[in-house]
Amino acid sequence: VQLQASGGGLVQPGGSLRLSCAASGDIVAINTMGWYRQSPGKGRELVVTVDHAGTTKYGVSVQGRFTATRDNARNTVYLQMDSLKPDDTAVYTCNANIRPVATQIWENIWGQGTQVTVSS
Repeated sequence: VQLQASGGGLVQPGGSLRLSCAASGDIVAINTMGWYRQSPGKGRELVVTVDHAGTTKYGVSVQGRFTATRDNARNTVYLQMDSLKPDDTAVYTCNANIRPVATQIWENIWGQGTQVTVSS
């Protein structure tokens, strides 16, 4: 079971980017999916979590600018990031709470990070 993230890159302040994260492998169920970010010298910060019903919880610094959606049929979570600021520059990492077929227990899975850079 793994998480594959995509969509990072360089964007100017005020611009937009869309990240996606897809879970693959033999999966019984997925509970929460979401994104965290970390920039140099700072700790890991919550961006957003999305539960199976689509209920979202956003970090304070991104509320009103970022929108997360989830496609349960594709085991994928999307993050639309608008009105980006230089402070949003960070490595964004996907996270999910997954019950794999192999273990039948809930596991906290992390994907590889994707760099988002907001700069003029």
